[in-house]
Amino acid sequence: MKSKNLVYILQALLAAVFFGASAPVAKLLLGDIAPVFLASFLYLGSGTGIALTKLTQRKGTEAGITREDIPWLAGAIISGGILAPIILMVSLQNTPASTASLLLNFEGVGTTLIALLFFKEAISRRAWMAILGITLASIFLSTDFSGGLGLSLGALGVILACVLWGVDNNFTRNISGKDPLVIVAWKGLIAGSFSFLLAWALGNPFPSLTTILGTMLLGFLSYGLSTFLFIRSMRGLGAARTSALYGTAPLAGVLLSIFMFGEFPSFFFIIAAILMIGGALLLINEDHTHTHAHTAIVHEHSHNHNDGMHGHSDSKEVHSHEHEHPQEEHDHDHMPDIHHRHGHEEDH
Repeated sequence: MKSKNLVYILQALLAAVFFGASAPVAKLLLGDIAPVFLASFLYLGSGTGIALTKLTQRKGTEAGITREDIPWLAGAIISGGILAPIILMVSLQNTPASTASLLLNFEGVGTTLIALLFFKEAISRRAWMAILGITLASIFLSTDFSGGLGLSLGALGVILACVLWGVDNNFTRNISGKDPLVIVAWKGLIAGSFSFLLAWALGNPFPSLTTILGTMLLGFLSYGLSTFLFIRSMRGLGAARTSALYGTAPLAGVLLSIFMFGEFPSFFFIIAAILMIGGALLLINEDHTHTHAHTAIVHEHSHNHNDGMHGHSDSKEVHSHEHEHPQEEHDHDHMPDIHHRHGHEEDH
């Protein structure tokens, strides 16, 4: 695999580490803050921190959100930032914890199926093996097999929430070429504000200032930076592969729990770690090469002129402007990135 794809893989894995760390740290905070307020200030910390980071960004390096992007961004915020959390909270009231933990792993599979069926993303047999292996590993890590398992109305609600997060991932993928800081800032601020109003309406006790600041800092690191890296990774790998690598987040969470709480790793942890490492290696070594055709396209995204695809000027600095790719047919190693969204008649 070319080195540029390795960069995107590392971004997805680092995003998983940041997000995976949120669970054990949030566990420490739950005694001081109600769950809905916890979600609210995690999102608000993400949006506020990323918005402040945006102020330090050099102008002209990323493409801005346009009117054509707003439906995708709005759909991602509504599906993943508002509807999915509400449905999950309602569903958890009537769903055994073991069942919920098992079903929450459906997000990766849901993302993949939506990417394949509705957005025609190319998914090879090797990628399918990696996705299923990492999903199975996350089930081993997050499920209490001693509890009762079974589908109920609440369990179906958990599945629906995961599907909505899959919709969020795919909608976000369609604007992943645009400034990820702007995308994450809007997501965090709108979803966080909605959760805040919901917690207020429910009469949840307002947390202390120290707890709020600590939660917002955690949100910036585990939600903001994580989502930023997730979007950057989707630019090069597409939604399905990025989501699969992001599925290794529970491994990071368990490792941190071992360090923080002295929890001894179980047999399932060892099996899960092997499966996750194996799945990641399958994606790292994936070789997707075949003759393919590009239709002419005019778009805008961050790029330089050393990448072999953007030779329209002599500038070597990273910048963003509207440019055109002419129609062409060629053969090279590629992933379902922002330049390769063509369909595939068969696996390659």
